[in-house]
Amino acid sequence: MLSDKLFQIAFLVSLITHAVILFQNPHFTIFPSNKREQKLEVRYIKDNPKTEEYPMPSLPKGEAALKAPSRMALRKIAAPPYIDKENIFKKSTEIITQNSVFDKPVLVKPDIISIKKKITLPPVDVNNINNPSYISYYQIVREKIKRAAYHNYARTDVGEVYLSFIISSDGSLKDVRLVQEKSSLNSYLQEIALRSIKDASPFPEFPKELDYPELSFNIVISFEIE
Repeated sequence: MLSDKLFQIAFLVSLITHAVILFQNPHFTIFPSNKREQKLEVRYIKDNPKTEEYPMPSLPKGEAALKAPSRMALRKIAAPPYIDKENIFKKSTEIITQNSVFDKPVLVKPDIISIKKKITLPPVDVNNINNPSYISYYQIVREKIKRAAYHNYARTDVGEVYLSFIISSDGSLKDVRLVQEKSSLNSYLQEIALRSIKDASPFPEFPKELDYPELSFNIVISFEIE
């Protein structure tokens, strides 16, 4: 009798333990569910880029079908032109700079009037002198004064200046005098004439044929513009 009670107690404890374990399982149901299972359908859509479809070129009648690939290759659309991305901005800059060059206005140059200065030293009272050495020395003195006058003459005043001067035998200028009554009243020309004689001195020494301590000379400096 005691063993039967222990068996019953052990069986009851075991039954309770299994019941507790089964009820803790969320998927355990005593009564089956009548809900219909819904099947999920999964669809995959490929995002393919749109490609232009070109119509198949039609072959003329009588042409062999084997020649179709070669004709199709000839009718393919040409690829777009190559664009040089590195030099495209350089080319556009060059075009802009070439087109943006402005022609400079042509300035009308005024007519340049050429002015030629002319200085002459006509001989004075040389025909009355028969000494060739004197005439030769006189020509040398005139040329030196003429070169100095061209150097000093910087304006366009015209006129004549009459001068009388004395040269010593060593060629030094002893005295110079302006003859007012025979000269132009232009003070600039008078100053240039006097300065030219002083700048031309000293002159060469007298030759041996001119055995004189000093000699006097008269000269006319004529200033002209051509």
